[in-house]
Amino acid sequence: MGPVSVLPKPQRLSSREGDLAKMTHLQAGLSPDTIEKARLELNENPDVLHQDIQQVRDMIITRPDIGFLRTDDAFILRFLRARKFHQADAFRLLAQYFQYRQLNLDMFKNFKADDPGIKRALIDGFPGVLENRDHYGRKILLLFAANWDQSRNSFTDILRAILLSLEVLIEDPELQINGFILIIDWSNFSFKQASKLTPSILKLAIEGLQDSFPARFGGVHFVNQPWYIHALYTLIKPFLKDKTRNRIFLHGNNLNSLHQLIHPEFLPSEFGGTLPPYDMGTWARTLLGPDYNDENDYTHTSYNAMHVKHTCSNLERECSPKPMKRSQSVVEAGTLKHEEKGENENTQPLLALD
Repeated sequence: MGPVSVLPKPQRLSSREGDLAKMTHLQAGLSPDTIEKARLELNENPDVLHQDIQQVRDMIITRPDIGFLRTDDAFILRFLRARKFHQADAFRLLAQYFQYRQLNLDMFKNFKADDPGIKRALIDGFPGVLENRDHYGRKILLLFAANWDQSRNSFTDILRAILLSLEVLIEDPELQINGFILIIDWSNFSFKQASKLTPSILKLAIEGLQDSFPARFGGVHFVNQPWYIHALYTLIKPFLKDKTRNRIFLHGNNLNSLHQLIHPEFLPSEFGGTLPPYDMGTWARTLLGPDYNDENDYTHTSYNAMHVKHTCSNLERECSPKPMKRSQSVVEAGTLKHEEKGENENTQPLLALD
């Protein structure tokens, strides 16, 4: 009798390994943990991913009043992720994204980093973007409010710079799933500066970020806010969705409550973190390209692929680093909790961005 061939028994894949094996090209590049997170938290199913996208695309015919300038699979997918794969909600967000741009045409003319207004805002640190992500994989954006020189930057240009930055960042599918954190430091932000935050421009910002952009904001944190920032709540309350109000926290000058939500090892020293002080030129150099000359070395990242470069010719003063007004925060004993009415409001939610 000839030799007997013994074939190995086929191994059964675990449910998670099976899901990864069915991964579509739209999930390529995602880490296994992120794919699992998308499945558990966002209801993302690789088996029906293309059908989900097509169902959203099929709804476009219902809004002939809107010019949908981009409808490819990867683009629609970010709206599905932002709305946890509820197709109707994802389409509503997609429609609002393009409608917002139609209604605010001036904001999106020359919508690139070398636009003079956007460039000035970026150079002044609006927004700051930390290189590393937090322990949940979220990108951390910073705003140092007192750096708003109102003779140099309009609020609209700052908003345009923030929206452009988000457009660049949201190209990363990991961030479509993990989302963003925003920290606003109100140290030295004067009452005169606050008086420029009118209801109309606050409404413009909330519509652009809360209602019309496919980003998942895991939290918006205010530190060192003066009393008149609390008063702004009465202005913005009519523009906010009830279900989203618990995503912004007022920490005052107590950073322990901030550290309960964002670990100090992911924060610069301005926020009681272990990282060096934030260099507000970092993100501007990334977007403006290698011709943004600065005395500090930096690495030009893959965001260059977004074609948002700029050559700083004859603008040495504008392109040189500016001193940043530093946070006055201190770390004090305290715990973060949602207070009941009548208790300390420093950690009460103020507003939220979906």
